[in-house]
Amino acid sequence: MSTDFQQARAALGVRLRELRFSAVGGRLTGTQMAERLGWPHSKVYKLENGRQTATAEDLRAWAEAVGRPATYEELHARLRGFESQIRSWRRQLAAGHRPVQDNWNIAVEQARVIHAWEEAVVPGMLQTADYARHIFLRYADLYGTARDTDEAVRARIRRQEWLYQGGRRLHALVWEAALHARVCPPSVLACQLDRLIGAVGMDTVRLGVVPLASPLKIPAANGFWILDERLVIAEDWHSESWLDDGNSVSTYLKVWRSLAQSAVFGVDAQTVISRVLCSVRPR
Repeated sequence: MSTDFQQARAALGVRLRELRFSAVGGRLTGTQMAERLGWPHSKVYKLENGRQTATAEDLRAWAEAVGRPATYEELHARLRGFESQIRSWRRQLAAGHRPVQDNWNIAVEQARVIHAWEEAVVPGMLQTADYARHIFLRYADLYGTARDTDEAVRARIRRQEWLYQGGRRLHALVWEAALHARVCPPSVLACQLDRLIGAVGMDTVRLGVVPLASPLKIPAANGFWILDERLVIAEDWHSESWLDDGNSVSTYLKVWRSLAQSAVFGVDAQTVISRVLCSVRPR
């Protein structure tokens, strides 16, 4: 969790405590507040001390419990402010994967140049439908989310229309390890690798592969996408970060360029992919 995110969550907690202290009818103790809300006392403590992220429903209940329902809008604005950068998977996937894909589609449609790095999976904009389906199923199992897999796949594949629009350019880097990863049956992976070989020749795509044996100038870490050098979307196990401050964007661009120095492109990239394909193609 980022320092900025934690500071914002702690500041929201301070504001919640202020409201409890100034409740209509007199100051409430933490125990009284918990009883009024029907919550465990520990939840009140965690929210006020920035150790748990409130939901919009929590904030509405809090505002009503202290007799100040009009403060809900202020509290919710604070929540939206810091969650616009750090978006927990638990919250994002509450309604399934389709809404997350829709948000990505909106962001991508506004971009003209994208730089992407993926160390564990094939980049989403170059995935086949079958490969994407298996990825969504794996994450649905991990997070216990709704299985709207078919809708999520359609939304992700629809994003690929961006690749066929003039004036667009995808600069994608993928670690060779991702090409070997058996996150799907071998037959599905073989079709996916065929798709990547074809993508190397697309006018709107510059695909680089970082071979396993290639010296790295920086450790391979989490995947990320840079949109028009103005927005970074980076994924971790607990959340997805949408970062638009200049320092963060510059750092991720520097990382991408460092990784690109270890990559091979064009025919050399096709050679690496073809070698992996030969090892996974069903005999």
